[in-house]
Amino acid sequence: MSSSNRQGGQVRASHILIKHQGSRRKASWKDPEGRVINNTTREAAVSQLKDLRDEIISGKVKFEDIASRFSDCSSAKRGGDLGPFGRGQMQKPFEEATYALKVGEISDIVDTDSGVHIIKRTG
Repeated sequence: MSSSNRQGGQVRASHILIKHQGSRRKASWKDPEGRVINNTTREAAVSQLKDLRDEIISGKVKFEDIASRFSDCSSAKRGGDLGPFGRGQMQKPFEEATYALKVGEISDIVDTDSGVHIIKRTG
């Protein structure tokens, strides 16, 4: 077994999810009827997420604060924290992006069946 966390082992991450028309489940805690999500194109979701990411990277706002306000995932209540997870527990693009980050780094836009995400690796 490699001792490198890159290959195996668990990681911990937080994320911000923006759902859109192409998302598998078109409802969230802040949009239970899916009214906004059904009217959000992928392009609009990406654009919103890029703006939020820029604000976080610039240090104007904290990742956790933005997650708790804007993320369409129920993890928003925990500032986007998903807790620890290992290989095979998340959708593949999400897993690959998380393992590629160093702790403290924030990903570019990641597409999954759930929507578009930015991921912050926390452990």
